[in-house]
Amino acid sequence: MAKSHLKTLMIDASNGFYKIRRDEIGNFWGPIDLGIHLAKKHNSLNIGTGLLAGSIFPGSNRLIFNGFSPCWHGFFVSSMGGAGLVFDNLGLNMVSITGKAQNHSIIYLNRNHGEEIEVEILPVHSTDIWQKDRKGVYSMMQHTYNTFNHRYKNEPRILATGPASLFTDFGAIASAPIRKGEITYVDCWAGRGGFGTKLLQQHGIVAVIYGGTYVDEDFRDRKVADSWFEDRYQKKLSAKDLETTTKYRYDPAFNTGGTFGVNFTTIQDYIIAFNYKTIHWTDEQRLKLHKDFIINHYLKQFNEETIIPKQQKTCGEPCAAVCKKLNNHFKKDYEPYQTMGPLCGIFDQRAAELTNQKADSLGFDAISVGGLLAWLMECVAENLIKPKELGLTDKPRFDFETFNLIEDSMHNANIAMTLLDEIARENSKVNLMEGARKFARKITREKGIEVLDKFVYTAFARHGWMVPNQYWTPGVLSPMGIMGKYYNDYGKDFIPPRELGRKNAQRMIKELMLDNTGICRFHRTWAEDIMPEIIDKLFGHKEKFLRTISITASRINSRNASVFWESKRNIEYVHTFLKKQLNAGDVNPELKKWVAMFDKDQDEAALNFWYDIHKGIHESLREFSH
Repeated sequence: MAKSHLKTLMIDASNGFYKIRRDEIGNFWGPIDLGIHLAKKHNSLNIGTGLLAGSIFPGSNRLIFNGFSPCWHGFFVSSMGGAGLVFDNLGLNMVSITGKAQNHSIIYLNRNHGEEIEVEILPVHSTDIWQKDRKGVYSMMQHTYNTFNHRYKNEPRILATGPASLFTDFGAIASAPIRKGEITYVDCWAGRGGFGTKLLQQHGIVAVIYGGTYVDEDFRDRKVADSWFEDRYQKKLSAKDLETTTKYRYDPAFNTGGTFGVNFTTIQDYIIAFNYKTIHWTDEQRLKLHKDFIINHYLKQFNEETIIPKQQKTCGEPCAAVCKKLNNHFKKDYEPYQTMGPLCGIFDQRAAELTNQKADSLGFDAISVGGLLAWLMECVAENLIKPKELGLTDKPRFDFETFNLIEDSMHNANIAMTLLDEIARENSKVNLMEGARKFARKITREKGIEVLDKFVYTAFARHGWMVPNQYWTPGVLSPMGIMGKYYNDYGKDFIPPRELGRKNAQRMIKELMLDNTGICRFHRTWAEDIMPEIIDKLFGHKEKFLRTISITASRINSRNASVFWESKRNIEYVHTFLKKQLNAGDVNPELKKWVAMFDKDQDEAALNFWYDIHKGIHESLREFSH
């Protein structure tokens, strides 16, 4: 492969000036280690691909976003499936946006083979566009496509923001593959970290359209790749990838597929619902909810409507995982349909579809907004906040004993959708311009600590916040430099906290390697194992590559401003998990010790547990060890 440099298009959105920056491969290896350098220097939003974009390796075309996050308040990384395949046609590795356009604008990027890159910044009336057709991000994609599509020889791709990016700190960036002149329903997201907000509020950009016909020398030699995989796994590349992506396609062990199908099948008595209130239930109560509401209804609907008729697509690149599970134009993933599903007291697909579609069209990070909605809904249900104070006229129904599966799910969905509209507007009663944590502090001063104590989030610096990934395990509340992704352990087993910190650090390094090479984590089983050798064979310097990943992890951790759990429910989340593991028969003496400490003094034990995780993280992510 002839690539010797990473090429970055630097765009100043304030004046339209741009230039190409070239960095030698070896000094930087991908969008993360180069991105953190540029973010520190320019506070830029960096959008790029890994070195293997356009190659034959499946899952190698993720588009990576990074910079300093408006909601996390630290350096953050987000990624989007498939969108790197069209980006590769620009003949670039990264676009780095600095400065701010005077008016909301669209960035147009195009490049025909052998010609210079075309860059244009076009002002638009974003609020008018967001009200058209399918609304929000979908209308912005369509308007952008209608404006520029005639300039492209091949189908371009569009990154779009919605009203959430204008009115909150956690707006997401949406995109969807375009086929035969139609924007498909297979929307993909750079959701976590609020990069839609960064793109719009800090740079004045509401959308980016890109594409071209530039062809560079991507690795396409399947015989060579197969030989590498046969040497390691005794299987060709495609066979190994097919095996490792079973969960995301269709898993015969569970008669379902995708993150939604497999996770909701296997979650059982770890089910999280009604804003985490289920952590205080018995195993039997949770199993009853799982059986009656999930297995026999929510999951049953999904299997009948999506899995059996095989309504599934890829994110835009050729891939055996076909992980995008659809019901007509509704896309089903576990975490959005968990946070804006059971967590909000919604257990019916019709109700969850409406809520998720509303959040998506407005351009929210679905996981964070679902956690936020669930918190506000419980506060209203328990009379801590009056409905009218949040723009509501009714209270959610959060009582499992009297819950009507269909009617109460739709009732709660209507309340959630009203809240979504309220949040994403000017002069909102739920003002999230400076984040949910600042809003929570304000309302807690007025209403009392009980309000804050029901909000589950990880805290970073003074205002940074993140709703955790939806797994009932202490790892998702760890004090890591980046949270809300999978830069941490999220397994069900008890791990002593110091060791958990070390495992988090190991997980972070592996995930950073995937993100820096633009590889989808759904292919991680083989990619984490063989990717250093692939990089070595194509570019050389394997040890330098691995060293760079470790240094990047230490650089991120050096900015780790994690704050001890501010919410009582965070502490209860850990305490109840530990008791559950002990009651299930885990004989680890460390577990018994920690349960006794939590039972004696919950706050003191939590502080010690948190700091032990912190110790494990820091001792593992030092750049130099003695």
